[in-house]
Amino acid sequence: MSSLSVPRPGEPTATDRRRWWGLAVLAVAQLMLLVDTTVVNLALAPIQEDLHFTHLGLSWVVNGYTLPFGGLLLLGGRIADALGRRRVFLAGLALFAIASAIGGLAGSPLVLVLSRVLQGVGGALVAPAALSLVAVLFTGPSERASALSIWGVLRGLGAMLGAVLGGILVSYLSWRWVFFINLPIAAIAFMLAPRLVPESRAPRRGRPDIAGAVLVTAAITLFVYGLLAKADHEWVSASVVVPIVAGVLLLAIFCVVESKVLNPLVPLSFLRSRRRTIGNLVLLSFSAAMGMLFFSMALYLQQVLHYPALWSGLSFLPIGPLFMLTGGFNARLIPKLGARTVMVTGLLLLTAAFALFAQVGVGGSYVRTVLIGIILFGMGAGFAVISSMIASVDGATGQDAGLASGINNTAQQVGTALGLAALVSIGDSHTASLLQAGVDAGQAAAAGYATSFAATAILMAATAVLALVGMRADRRPQVTNGDRRLETARTD
Repeated sequence: MSSLSVPRPGEPTATDRRRWWGLAVLAVAQLMLLVDTTVVNLALAPIQEDLHFTHLGLSWVVNGYTLPFGGLLLLGGRIADALGRRRVFLAGLALFAIASAIGGLAGSPLVLVLSRVLQGVGGALVAPAALSLVAVLFTGPSERASALSIWGVLRGLGAMLGAVLGGILVSYLSWRWVFFINLPIAAIAFMLAPRLVPESRAPRRGRPDIAGAVLVTAAITLFVYGLLAKADHEWVSASVVVPIVAGVLLLAIFCVVESKVLNPLVPLSFLRSRRRTIGNLVLLSFSAAMGMLFFSMALYLQQVLHYPALWSGLSFLPIGPLFMLTGGFNARLIPKLGARTVMVTGLLLLTAAFALFAQVGVGGSYVRTVLIGIILFGMGAGFAVISSMIASVDGATGQDAGLASGINNTAQQVGTALGLAALVSIGDSHTASLLQAGVDAGQAAAAGYATSFAATAILMAATAVLALVGMRADRRPQVTNGDRRLETARTD
């Protein structure tokens, strides 16, 4: 039976409509975390001017958030399973709000970077706890698809809203408001969650896997750090190679440890699910593409087409409505067509979008060279993200929902870092070679962005093939709600 089959007094039942309001609270909190990954990008210039950051130090305004967020997600998921998902969600939300207030009031580079680190830690507690609460609240295949469709739609708006909101806040208020804006959102979620979301936790399974937690957190942190270091160093430099190699070695040691301990942080059997593995790989690949898009397209619009920062942010606005439109179809399409069909369709649309982006140039215009690609991207993202999210938590129960959501969020965070480090560097290398050959700076920059977009189109096409081959249709038992009998459901 589900952990929510016998609710505690005063808690919502499995059919209580308050669950949907609870979903809204959890999704808005998650949206706040995702907005924070992009909103600060448009505030970096005034932050550097006001607080006198060095160029290297300024990168830590971004990295200080990304590293603890990506490195602690799996541990955050397991903490939520063990101590109570709602309790950990609220604790992380409080920490994130306090850190946001400190960041908005920061008067020195050190204080601002430390506030970003605390935000990352808070986010690593909130994100897996929130998604695991959704997975436990909605257990039936149909209603879980509906809930995760809504969750995915709001979640997919995060990066777009961050770009738009950052431009507005910086242009009309102050860079400090990119942090202060989190406070009312966090306060509302903190007050409503205890009323709308019931507590849940995994059954006690003995001593926690401290060694596994330390190893996987250190491995992911080192790997993400190495990828981010690529922004300031060559691929062959020690600053990049050493942390990446060390992260891979620690990950290998982690796998050995997990195969021997009685209560592993990540049971290896959990990773044997092909459906969950493909879902997380698609999320990682998409996040890499999205991270590259928002970075490179914003620079193309500003440096080559000479858009102001505010208009550059607003240029991404069509993504949101299109994501919501296509994402809203998932609850009906996935039960009928299967996750694989919807996922592959989305990935093919994303491939077409980046193929169009690869045509950008000095003489391009927003309508002719960008808008159509933006439309295809928004539609493809709505299909690909939500179907892959559903696949990534496939079969998750009250016992391991935190683990599933932790892996889900980790895939996206690492994917974003990978996109910025690898895909952007491909374009940068091409731009540098053209500049050395005497090509005009604007033309060289445009050609570099086009190269990054072309590489991303190849990545999306390869991911579509992976999903098509790896997510073959099958039939297997699924549990609906409470203690209903098992039924056979199509879940390809």
